[in-house]
Amino acid sequence: MARFDEVKATFWDEGLYGVQSPLTDAVVQDAERRLGVRLPASLLEILRVQNGGLVADLWNAFPTDVPTSWSENHVPLDDMMGIGRHDGQLSLLDSPYLVEEWGLPSPLVLLSGDGHCWIALDYRACGEHGEPTVTWFDRDRDAEIPLAADFRTFVERLTAAASFDLDDADGSRSAS
Repeated sequence: MARFDEVKATFWDEGLYGVQSPLTDAVVQDAERRLGVRLPASLLEILRVQNGGLVADLWNAFPTDVPTSWSENHVPLDDMMGIGRHDGQLSLLDSPYLVEEWGLPSPLVLLSGDGHCWIALDYRACGEHGEPTVTWFDRDRDAEIPLAADFRTFVERLTAAASFDLDDADGSRSAS
């Protein structure tokens, strides 16, 4: 398992897709007020390095013990939203709208996804000031899979999607 600081130092890929303006304390306070939750300190640490964008190939997947509509053994984290309103790009601030639009439970703060599947900070058990779990929501299968007890643990368990064996045990390609 990678240590948090190691992942944080190499978390972001190059490119401007999804990148918001640099994170400030005032932006964080405004976001927490708008979202009605306290964001995890570990998330804010990563967003202070870069406020959203493409995730480096070293850290673009999270292993699962159960199959999803995405894969037999992992979920993707190709990008992660930042906080802000830059060039009409999606942001953590869009979570309330997206949660309602896609019929997701509340309260959640969406980190990454495309509508059919989401990775989210899940505040249902901890309340607005607690430490949220990280959960995978699969709208196509109407399923949810707990991924990690907190965001820091989630980050420490990230790995490269390329590290997963794409062949089934019988040698045939899996149909993901």
